[in-house]
Amino acid sequence: MIKRAVNLVEASATESALRVISTEREGLRVLEEALAGPLAAPFCNAVKTIGGIGGRVIVTGVGKSGHIGSKIAATFASTGTPAFFVHPSEANHGDLGMIAQDDAILAISWGGETTELQGILSFSRRFSIPLIAITAGESSTLARNADVVLLMPKVQEACPHGLAPTTSAVLQLAVGDAIAIALLEARGFSPSDFRTFHPGGKLGAALTHVRDIMHTGDRLPLVALGTPMPEAVKTLSHKHFGCVGIVDEAGKLCGIVTEGDMARNLARDLSILNVDDVMTRNPKVIKGDALATTAAAMINKHGIGALIVVDDENTPVGLIHFHDLLRIGVA
Repeated sequence: MIKRAVNLVEASATESALRVISTEREGLRVLEEALAGPLAAPFCNAVKTIGGIGGRVIVTGVGKSGHIGSKIAATFASTGTPAFFVHPSEANHGDLGMIAQDDAILAISWGGETTELQGILSFSRRFSIPLIAITAGESSTLARNADVVLLMPKVQEACPHGLAPTTSAVLQLAVGDAIAIALLEARGFSPSDFRTFHPGGKLGAALTHVRDIMHTGDRLPLVALGTPMPEAVKTLSHKHFGCVGIVDEAGKLCGIVTEGDMARNLARDLSILNVDDVMTRNPKVIKGDALATTAAAMINKHGIGALIVVDDENTPVGLIHFHDLLRIGVA
């Protein structure tokens, strides 16, 4: 009996989840239509306004809109648009001093009549600070005071009572993300720029370049063409990378001898062979400006332990090992 009850609850929960997602997806579809129509011009104005300021974007909102605002401010800041969140209540008790005349304010309120926003609205009008509103209240106090109004379409909340901000919060977040990405693209924000604001964690690791973690100089396991295998094995063993690169007279990479190559040649007398007899020609290589994620993908795809890093002339300049990728959290 208890098990049957649990099964019924699980089925009901799944149906509820699917209904919520379906409702919010429909809300995004309506927003998409609006952005292709009447919302297009205000959206472009919002992007142009923020792109033209010399200061920061001050994002503000109360309740669920405030939580969404905090996330939007973080997204702005991490994608090259200086921004921070100011809570309206704190603004009314001194934090208005954090807002400068070269800033822009992005105020979020679904109804547009949030009492706590009055202080910031008055401050923005008094000092002519650009005010952008994200609201569904077309005739609301917020909309009437804003320089740019991003009027959200009226949509059904996923909450069955139509009370909890659900679909509306998704739309606010989507518009905020859209502004941030439009600004990112407009200023040509690159992966290198992105890494500046994300030095830690998985994202920072994923944006690391091969040149930042490769082994160079005396750490490189390199021998010349014609080197006897016993000498190459000694270099391979001493460097601890499981391979040794082979270079020609001009210093260009022409092959590699790995522990796998030696294993495949155990039936032969390695002591009388040269690297030329054992090496794999045209080995897999990578450039120093490639991302560490690219190196990890190549290593995984080809089932190898390391990649020799070469310059534009195919001269070895470094080596990146699978363990280096593990260390920074990419592999």
